[in-house]
Amino acid sequence: MRYLFFIIKRSLKRCTALTKSQTLLNLFKVFQRILKAYATKLFARLPRGGTGIVAAATGMDGQIRISERDERVICYIVNSAEYCHKTSGDLAESVSKIIDSQLADGVDMSEVQDEFSAVITKALVTLVLGLETKFDNEMAGMTRVPWGSLESVGDQSEYVNGINMILTSSIPVLGSLLSPIYFQFFLDKLASSLGPRFYANIFKCKHISETGAQQMLLDTQAVKTILLDIPSLGRQTSNAASYTKFVSREMSKAEALLKVILSPVDSVADTYRALLPEGTPMEFQRILELKGLKKADQQTILDDFNKHGPGTTQPTIAPSVVPAAPPAPPSSVIPNSASAGFITSREDVLTRAAALGRGAATTGFKRFLALTEAAKDRKDGPFRKLFNT
Repeated sequence: MRYLFFIIKRSLKRCTALTKSQTLLNLFKVFQRILKAYATKLFARLPRGGTGIVAAATGMDGQIRISERDERVICYIVNSAEYCHKTSGDLAESVSKIIDSQLADGVDMSEVQDEFSAVITKALVTLVLGLETKFDNEMAGMTRVPWGSLESVGDQSEYVNGINMILTSSIPVLGSLLSPIYFQFFLDKLASSLGPRFYANIFKCKHISETGAQQMLLDTQAVKTILLDIPSLGRQTSNAASYTKFVSREMSKAEALLKVILSPVDSVADTYRALLPEGTPMEFQRILELKGLKKADQQTILDDFNKHGPGTTQPTIAPSVVPAAPPAPPSSVIPNSASAGFITSREDVLTRAAALGRGAATTGFKRFLALTEAAKDRKDGPFRKLFNT
C-alpha cells in the first residue's frame, strides 16, 4: 500500500518535470482509477454473511462468523483504508497546487475518499456483526435456563461467563489495532446492538419466577459491568463517554423490565407504566405471560391497562377547593379496602418499584440481598465485582 503511493508520487513528480498541463491531469485520473480498484479489492476481502434461500431458511441470513485471525485482517483493512483516505486527499492537494491553474478544478479525490470511507464503515460493521454472531450461543443459553424453577440465587450464570470470555478475547486485540476514532465508532455500533438485543432476549425466555427474575437481574448487572469495561479492555478510555452512557441507559431498561416482572400482580401495570413508559400493550402482555399468569387473570389486567394506555398515569382526585363539584373519578383510583394494592400516582409507583431494588417488596428479594451481601465478603470470583465500587 505504501509502496503503491510511493510509485504514484514518483510518477507524478517525473511527469511534472516535463509538463504541468493536460498530460499531468490524465495521469492523475489514471491513478484515481487505480485507487478505486484498490478500494474494491479491500472491500472484497471482508468476510461475508450467509446469503440465499438456505441461509434465510436457517436463520443464517446476515450472520457473519469470523475467527480471531479474521478480526485482525479486518482491522488491517480499516487501517489500510484509513491511510489511503488521508494520503489520496493529500495527493490531490499537492497536484492541484502544481498543475496549470485552469485545470486545478479537475484534480479531485473526493470520490476515491468516499470509496475508502465505505470500506472502513463496512469493515467496522462487519466486526460488530461478527461479535454478535459469537454471542448467539450465549443468548440461546440464556433462554434455556429454567428461570421458572430456580430454587435460589447464586453467582452469575454460565452464559454471562461466555459473554465475558468472548469480549476479553477479542476486545484487547481490536483496541490495539484500531485508531481511537475508529475504535470509538466500533464501540458505538456495538452498544447500539448488544443492549437492545439483551433486552429483547428476556422476552424469548419462558416462565420467569420471582427467584428466576432475581437471578436474571443479577446476571443483567454483571453483563452491564462487563460491557462498561470494554473501553478499558481495549485500553482506549479517553472517548468512551457516549458509549458508557448508552450502555447504562440500555441495560437499565433490562433492569427495569425485570423489576416489573418482580412487582406484585396488583401493581404490575402501574409499575410497567412508570419504569417503561414507552412500552406497548403487546410487550406488557408478554410480561404477564413471563410472570406465569393464567389467561383469565391476564385479561383482567390487560383490560385495565388498555383502558388507561401505556406510559400514562391514572388521574388523581380533584382538590376540594374547586368551586363546582367535580365528576366522580374512576373507582380504580380511589383507595379503599378493595383496591388497597393499587398505586394512585407515578411517585407511588416509582417508590414501590425502587423498593424492589432495596428488597422491601418481598421476602424473596430480601433473601436475594442477603446473598449479595454474603458475596461481598468473598475474596475472589466474578460475583464480587458487581459490588466493588
